[in-house]
Formats: sequence, C-alpha cells, structure tokens
Amino acid sequence: MKPPKDDSRYTWTSHVFGKMLHYGIGEGRIRRIIRTPTRIEEGIAENTIAAMCPYGTSPEGRQLYGKPNDNKKRWFPRGGEMWVMYKLDGGKIKVITAWRYPGKSSARNPIPKDIIDEVRQLV
Repeated sequence: MKPPKDDSRYTWTSHVFGKMLHYGIGEGRIRRIIRTPTRIEEGIAENTIAAMCPYGTSPEGRQLYGKPNDNKKRWFPRGGEMWVMYKLDGGKIKVITAWRYPGKSSARNPIPKDIIDEVRQLV
C-alpha cells in the first residue's frame, strides 16, 4: 500500500498511514467516511472531529483472517465501526488517525450543526 499524498483538500499524517496498514483501511474508505459519515462526534484530541461508518454484517460474528500459508492468523470481527479523526486546518482536512472498533460504540458528544455544515462545504 502506498502512503496517501497531500492534495488541495486533504493532509495526511504518518500516524494515519501506519493505522491504515494495521487495520487494512484504504485511502478511499477514509475519504468516504469523512464525506458521508453515519455519526459525527467531538474528537478526543483538542479541536478534532471523529466520524464513523459501520462495516460488515454482524458485530457478534468473527472471521479468521490471514494469508493462506501464514501461521499468524488472527480473528477479526465481521462487523463493527470504522472511525476517522481529523482536524480542519486552514481550509484543508488534516487526517490524524483511523481505526476499527468491533461492535457498536455508544454516542458521546455530538458536533453542533454549524460545524457539520462547514465541514460539508469543504468536502
């Protein structure tokens, strides 16, 4: 997987590239989560936004994942949520991190509507 390149809309950190490799999340999926999230909340870090989209079919189901001749096979959930944390940085979206959450998380601090409208205008 190639690291994502900065463009006129997005800036990418090296941390998010490491997480993309770890969780197997592509650049297109991250852009799609930012563009059309199911849920948007205030991020844990200061002045950040966390966006979420569900993935898979069943949060309770599990699936064996690994290469055919790999002894390090792991169990991954078949369903859950994909999260992206980003920050508005001078008219650009700075993607900070991305992760998968197995299952369904509870709602925390929702983002005010005016901030959501501002983000949608940038995307």
